[in-house]
Amino acid sequence: MRLWIQLAIGLLLSGIIAYAGYRKRALATSGVAGAMIVGTAIFGLGGWIWGMLLITFFVLSSSLSAYKKSTKQVLAEKFDKGSQRDFWQAFANAGTGALIAAAYPLFPHPALFAAFVGAMATVNADTWATELGVLSRVPPRLITTGKTVEPGTSGGISRLGTLATLAGGLSIGIAALVFVALDTWLGGAANALFAPEQLANAIWLLPIAAVGGLTGAFGDSLLGATLQVIYYSVKREKETEKRIDPDGTPNTYLRGWRWLNNDWVNFISSGIGAATAALLWRLAIR
Repeated sequence: MRLWIQLAIGLLLSGIIAYAGYRKRALATSGVAGAMIVGTAIFGLGGWIWGMLLITFFVLSSSLSAYKKSTKQVLAEKFDKGSQRDFWQAFANAGTGALIAAAYPLFPHPALFAAFVGAMATVNADTWATELGVLSRVPPRLITTGKTVEPGTSGGISRLGTLATLAGGLSIGIAALVFVALDTWLGGAANALFAPEQLANAIWLLPIAAVGGLTGAFGDSLLGATLQVIYYSVKREKETEKRIDPDGTPNTYLRGWRWLNNDWVNFISSGIGAATAALLWRLAIR
């Protein structure tokens, strides 16, 4: 299939999905544009398996965002973003995957697909950790010192959050294995990923997604505890990722690199997960 046709199909599909996300209040207006850009790149340059993994992440993460929403609004008021993803949040979550998909036509190697799986596993794992971790009855501890912190604190981890991280990454691995097996069984165009005689290698996607997602999510927590910009809300007397409070009051800069907000942390951590997954693939498949 010609590249422009693939991109056109990718634009159409990502537009439909983005519109559905907007109607479900999972995407803000700007988030629709961001989702369409990364979706077009992933669908059009990667292929349908890549696109289905993006949809899997979107559906799972959006569903968890709505789970016990009223409770989490109180517990996670420190977070920079709400449940509706804007342009930059959409790009932060899937931008690394889009860049990998753009490289795939030039270097069609399964290791790049493994990297994409690692990137998606990371953002899904991080979302699961955030959405479920704040519900932990045991206070989280800072990843760097082990000190007990309030729920929603950047760099805070808990047992429930860690288990959710592992499950989130593994779920992407399971989805990838199912889609690869289905495509191979149907004799589809994505056979360049795994020839039928190499399909057994696809089982490595399970541990690779789990470990890649866990590594990337821990990288996210480490950046959140050390370098991410943090502000202080005088009105609420709390640390926060928000530069401006919901009522429009500017918050006071407290620490961290001013440019390294939550979006950049998500983007970098997904790169960590992608690199980890690609390395594990090369070590496992010789």
